[in-house]
Amino acid sequence: MTGERTDWAGREHLPAGPAPRIVSLVPSITELLFDLGLGPFVAGRTTFCVHPREAVESVPRVGGTKTVRLDRLRDLAPTHVIVNVDENRKEDVEAIESFAPHVIVTHPLEPDDNPGLYRLLGSIFGTKEASERLAAAFAGELAAVKEAAARLPPRRVLYLIWKEPWMTVSRDTYISRTLALVNWETAADDPGVRYPEVALDEALFAGVDLVLLSSEPYPFKPEHAALVRAAPGGGRVPIGLIDAEMVSWYGSRAIRGLRYLARFADRCTLSPPPLSLIMG
Repeated sequence: MTGERTDWAGREHLPAGPAPRIVSLVPSITELLFDLGLGPFVAGRTTFCVHPREAVESVPRVGGTKTVRLDRLRDLAPTHVIVNVDENRKEDVEAIESFAPHVIVTHPLEPDDNPGLYRLLGSIFGTKEASERLAAAFAGELAAVKEAAARLPPRRVLYLIWKEPWMTVSRDTYISRTLALVNWETAADDPGVRYPEVALDEALFAGVDLVLLSSEPYPFKPEHAALVRAAPGGGRVPIGLIDAEMVSWYGSRAIRGLRYLARFADRCTLSPPPLSLIMG
C-alpha cells in the first residue's frame, strides 16, 4: 500500500459516492464498517459476519467466505465489494470483478497494518475522522501490550486451528505476528505453508511451552484438551483455550484484542501446573 486509498492489490480507489452499496465478504471488516459509521451502507455480508450481532441480522447474506453465492451477490447490485486474500477464493474474486464496479482487496499481515486498513476504508467512504479515532485507540492499546510484554517470558506456542487433520499457523501469518507481541513464537516455521498440518507427537511437544486451542475456524472446546493430552508428550504441556476472534481478527476488534491478549498471556504465566486448562 502506497497511499490512503491504495488497497493491498495496489489499486487506487476513488472516493465513493454519497450512498454506496457495500458488500463485505470478510467478517472482521464487516464489524469495522459498522464501527466506522458505515452500517447504513452495508448491503450484504457472509454467514460468518456475525458482529455487531443485532445490527447484522437485517443485512442479507451471500453465503460463506469461501462459498460465496455469486447470484445473490449480483442481485444486491453492490457498488463496492470488500474481499481478503486469505478469506476469499481467487476465482470468486475474479468473478465478482466482472459485475461489481469496485472490488477492494485487503490482506493485513501484522497488527501494524490495522491503522492503514482503517484509513483505507475511511478515505474511500468518507469517514476519515472515525478512522483516525480508531487508529489512535489502536496505538494506545499497542503501546500498552508492548509495555506488558516487557514483563512476560518468551514462550514457544502451538496454536491449533483444526483437527482431523491437526493444523496450526506458520510465522508468516497475522495470528503469529499478533502472538509475537507478547513474546510468543509459534511452533511451525515453514515459509511455504501458511497453515501447515502437524503430527501431535513427542518431537513436536518437546519444543513447545504452551498449546493454544483456538475457538475458530475449528470450534475447540474444553473437552478437546483431552485429545491433546492423550497424544505422545501432550500430557506435559499446559493447554489454553483462546478466543480466536481476539487474535486473528484485524479491524476494530483488534483494538480490544490487544488488551485481551495482554491479560491472557499474563494469566498463562501465572497458571497452575501443566495439566490445567487456561481459559481465555
